[in-house]
Amino acid sequence: MKYLIFDSGSIITLAMNSLLDVLRNLKKGFQGKFLITEQVKYECIDHPSKIKKYELGALQIKELLEEGILELPDKNLRAQIQKKTQEFLNKANHTYSSQGQWIQILDEGEASCLALSSLLQGNKMIVVDERTTRMLVENPENLHKLYEEKFHTKIKAEENNYSFFENNKLMRSCELVFIAYKKGLIKLPANNLLDALLYATKFKGASISKEEIEAMERM
Repeated sequence: MKYLIFDSGSIITLAMNSLLDVLRNLKKGFQGKFLITEQVKYECIDHPSKIKKYELGALQIKELLEEGILELPDKNLRAQIQKKTQEFLNKANHTYSSQGQWIQILDEGEASCLALSSLLQGNKMIVVDERTTRMLVENPENLHKLYEEKFHTKIKAEENNYSFFENNKLMRSCELVFIAYKKGLIKLPANNLLDALLYATKFKGASISKEEIEAMERM
């Protein structure tokens, strides 16, 4: 079985750019499931639906859940996800410290995605736009350096925690949009469509650099 596990930020990036149909179109050819956790559902549907500024986006995302494009994990996994989420939160938020104070890295939604991934068997990928989460998983040493540059002070790192996060595969909403574009699933009559799509995701939350965008445009 194949799984794409979505963090709230990646879904919100698509919603803010009117690109939720990308998920509908990609799901048609995907032999697997698009999953969100209860924590992610709260962050991108339940909570924003009570805020006028974000209510419409929340309703549009909710529709994906009702259509079965996005799915919640099986009920028998819910308790396990909650327990694992706390483990990931505890490890992540006790990995870097400054002047005796721990630096908070993950929130519950991101941690729940890592938790769900750790519990599933098969081919799984987490779609997450948050730069800090990606660096913690893919390059924690660089995250350590980034924090020292950001806070202009010595940061202590619990390097033994790094291995707790390393067995995860990640992608960003911009890469999902790129795949949809290459498959011909986004149809707008514009020669610069890919450029517009990638910069739209960048300015709405995806951690992608100008150099990465230019490289993707050459593919």
